[in-house]
Amino acid sequence: MTSIGGAASPGMVDWNLAVVTATRLVRPGPEVSRDEARAVVAELRRHAKASEEHVRGFTRLGTEETHDTPVLVVDRPGWVKANVAGFRELLKPLLDKMQERRGATPGGAVLGAVGGKVTGVELGMLLSFLSSRVLGQYETFAPASRELPAATGGGRLLLVAPNIVHVERELDVQPHDFRLWVCLHEETHRTQFTAVPWLRDHLEGEIQSFLAETDVDPMTVLERIREAAQSLAGGRPEGEEDDGGRSFVEIVQTPAQREVLGRLTAVMSLLEGHADFVMDGVGPAVVPSVAEIREKFQQRRAKGASRLDLALRKLLGLDAKLRQYRDGERFVRAVVDQVGMDGFNRVWTSPNTLPTKAEIAKPADWVARVHRKAES
Repeated sequence: MTSIGGAASPGMVDWNLAVVTATRLVRPGPEVSRDEARAVVAELRRHAKASEEHVRGFTRLGTEETHDTPVLVVDRPGWVKANVAGFRELLKPLLDKMQERRGATPGGAVLGAVGGKVTGVELGMLLSFLSSRVLGQYETFAPASRELPAATGGGRLLLVAPNIVHVERELDVQPHDFRLWVCLHEETHRTQFTAVPWLRDHLEGEIQSFLAETDVDPMTVLERIREAAQSLAGGRPEGEEDDGGRSFVEIVQTPAQREVLGRLTAVMSLLEGHADFVMDGVGPAVVPSVAEIREKFQQRRAKGASRLDLALRKLLGLDAKLRQYRDGERFVRAVVDQVGMDGFNRVWTSPNTLPTKAEIAKPADWVARVHRKAES
């Protein structure tokens, strides 16, 4: 296997070991024949292509020229490799800062090498778990590699074929319809970032501002990864009290970070809610069984999680993501009902027209602020 990013030293996280560990532990996907697998991949590619026109027509965003990001149909190990590359790129400033701090302590270099391997193994355990749950993903910050191409400046759309097949079988829904339904959601994310040129840089800037404010001991972060891995293994060390499942985010919040986090929460709620809204808006015209799919999928989201799933969601902050789908979709629907799609699309004008966290909960406040200002 080639080195992810080509670094000679693993640093705070041995990324290559994370990939090796996740790939070794990843659960096999559903049983499909070779011919069926080829057919699934081909159909997902067709649906992804068809979704471009459907999403552009419904949202009135983007043109054919804006869609230069590749669509990759991957298996679970492919998803792991792509995400490790993205995480490494995004977290580099924070991990470099942590590495400098550790290097300044006696024996820090030795501890760093050992800690990097331990963290790599534990991160790999987490990624192997998550790799069986993601249906699709727009990788905003993905760097290009020989195995995994990306658009200029980053970005690619991933569709995880075995997971899509697994869920369509679990829900007992029409495969053709379900695959198109998933593609509509993920294509909306691709359209958001390709049609709104400033969005990627804005989001990266907010994330880096959040990370720059982090002044936490490296061992605290490593301990959070360890807790997640122990949850994955089925329990905490003997005698350890349950702290309610604190998330990674909750341990690194300074007052400045809380402000950034509020803005990030708002924009992520917008992006996820917009994708759900578009998926449901386009669906009835092109996905005949959309009502059945939506109902079964919502039931699965709401009550399909095991105790282990719930613990990991809390620890990794994934429970917040589920709220973002719900709150964001309500915001988008309310704004479109009030001012129409073109009125809603003013949200993409600049960072100043993005909704605040408070406005996500009160869409009328966003309408009053953005539309009244524009009309005055």
